[in-house]
Amino acid sequence: MFTVKTPTISSPLSFSKTLKKPNNPNLSFPLTLSNSTNKPTSQFLNFSLNSSLSTVESTTTPTPTPAQTRVDILSESLPFIQKFRGKTIVVKYGGAAMKSQTLQASVINDLVLLSCVGLRPVFVHGGGPEINLWLGRLGIQPNFLNGLRVTDSSTMEIVEMVLVGKVNKHLVSLINKAGATAVGLSGQDGRLLTARPSPKSAELGFVGEVAAVDPTILRPLIANNLIPVIASVAADEAGQKYNINADTVAGELAAALGAEKLILLTDVTGILENRDDPGSLVKQIDIKGVKGMVQEGKIAGGMIPKVNCCVRSLAQGVKTTSIIDGRVPHSLLLEILTDEGAGTMITG
Repeated sequence: MFTVKTPTISSPLSFSKTLKKPNNPNLSFPLTLSNSTNKPTSQFLNFSLNSSLSTVESTTTPTPTPAQTRVDILSESLPFIQKFRGKTIVVKYGGAAMKSQTLQASVINDLVLLSCVGLRPVFVHGGGPEINLWLGRLGIQPNFLNGLRVTDSSTMEIVEMVLVGKVNKHLVSLINKAGATAVGLSGQDGRLLTARPSPKSAELGFVGEVAAVDPTILRPLIANNLIPVIASVAADEAGQKYNINADTVAGELAAALGAEKLILLTDVTGILENRDDPGSLVKQIDIKGVKGMVQEGKIAGGMIPKVNCCVRSLAQGVKTTSIIDGRVPHSLLLEILTDEGAGTMITG
């Protein structure tokens, strides 16, 4: 079954909120509190999402948050922190949150804060826009078939260089700068992922699927409070490299690690009851409900592989999965540290 929630319109009470790890000026995030009468269990963590999902950088100077409000917010977050403390959370990063520097900083700060309060995040990324940029610089025209990148040998070489050598190391650097410690990996490292060719390899080239996962290399990193940052490139048994969908990689890793939660950052608000009505967001739904919506055509297009990824990980033991709106600043904190969330949660 699922529930649909139409957002209520309220006059948000905006406070500028900064939490800092000692000697870390980069770990900060603004919190917006709502005075809506439709409040979740946690009063101070009732973050208000903008009705407009576009990201606009504010040019005004934030008003300092009163000390008592800071303390109240931290106190109200305790049940959420206790719920997830010590638990593995797999986050797939991509879309608008990767294109905008403001949103990128928001995601990185969220990730570091969650790590600081005891969660164990694993960060999986793709990098489509960056790949297209470098293909263009080298005079190679990107080619897509039904939304999937056609990856010949020369394109695969660029994909690996960009995802593993540039995007991955850039994210590691940002996380380290924000005060946590990240370790960059690809599916090839430590035989983390073994790939196999896609059934459509004749048309798509070196686009692969996950054949096997060996999380041995990840466990000591996670246990020591390091953040693995994983590029979605892997090789088969013969050493041939493949470009693999990052959602798929995140889902398979979450299952192999027995993660508490899988979160997919996307460019949409979540699953909609009516695709033409952004206000018809389905806040929570189970596997049966998802399958019904797919059969009815309410879930279609690019949302289908994301939903299938979530369903597959739930079937393999992941507790909950969420498809959230990466265009909303601090959507990770909204999803984990509030009752309202930032998209659609799918349960088993």
